[in-house]
Amino acid sequence: MKGKLKKIIILAIIFGLPAVIGIVQMARGKVLYTSFGQALGTWFGAFLTLAIVSFLYDDNPLYRFSEALFIGVSAAYWMVMGFWTVLIPNLFGRLTPWLVSSIIEGLEGKKPNYFYLIPLIFGILLLMRLSSKFGWISRWALAFIVGTTAGLNFVQYAISDFTEQVKGSIIPLITLNGGKFSILGTFSNTVLFLGIICGLIYFFFSVEHKGFFGVASRIGIWILMISFGASFGFTVMGRIALLVGRVEFLLYDWLGLTPGM
Repeated sequence: MKGKLKKIIILAIIFGLPAVIGIVQMARGKVLYTSFGQALGTWFGAFLTLAIVSFLYDDNPLYRFSEALFIGVSAAYWMVMGFWTVLIPNLFGRLTPWLVSSIIEGLEGKKPNYFYLIPLIFGILLLMRLSSKFGWISRWALAFIVGTTAGLNFVQYAISDFTEQVKGSIIPLITLNGGKFSILGTFSNTVLFLGIICGLIYFFFSVEHKGFFGVASRIGIWILMISFGASFGFTVMGRIALLVGRVEFLLYDWLGLTPGM
């Protein structure tokens, strides 16, 4: 009972204190919103933001409500977007162009392309997944989707993730800038070359990692950890930017505070 009371008190502080600040701001005559709709949307957005953040303290019904609302709205939004941007132009626009010509421009007078009956059939087969008796039929459509996607993306990923990286690694160790020796460029290319070699040696298990190979493999570990750390740090900075945006929304848009206060 004490634990539940403590949780209720902390959640009341999380939601109540900022709300009191906003009410005080409006009571002082400060115009925060230009319309009732804007005020309602801002307060509801602030409530959802605080409900999500409240999970940092503990799991609670407000967090579960906002999580379920977010997932439900996102699923409904992308379902509608998929219907109007994928099914309508790519399926009905090809099979029955006269039916959607009033919605999509450029379909007037076009003949149906019955080749698109094949993806329609595969789409219907994929929906068999919802059936407990005929769910096995959906494996045919799923296998076709996975195989086709893998085949189409293989060349693209081979070029971007392999060929281009190999091409970018084949560089001269000694660089010239305007005909003069460049210390910075030479140092950068040398570090890149040694990092690649040491990273590859770390994954070369045909020789025991002792002596020269042992030193090179340990350097390769450092190179890999620095690369992964930089990538992770870049991801964290993106999430921090999202957090800063929500904090600015709460302080400036909701509470009406001004920068520098």
